[in-house]
Amino acid sequence: MKAAEAREMSVADLRDRIEVEKKNLDTMKINHAISPLEDTSAFKKARKDIALMITILAEKEKQN
Repeated sequence: MKAAEAREMSVADLRDRIEVEKKNLDTMKINHAISPLEDTSAFKKARKDIALMITILAEKEKQN
């Protein structure tokens, strides 16, 4: 996800998307424990996207 895409989302949408991405990351971790993933960089990308959305959410909440 790009920062511009996240900035266009509403606060409620960001919260929902963060929860979905966290669940996807947990699922990826569980699946990796069972059978290793070929692309382990997906973990880093997922964590980075979550952090980006949390940062933008904090900025939006601070503005209001």
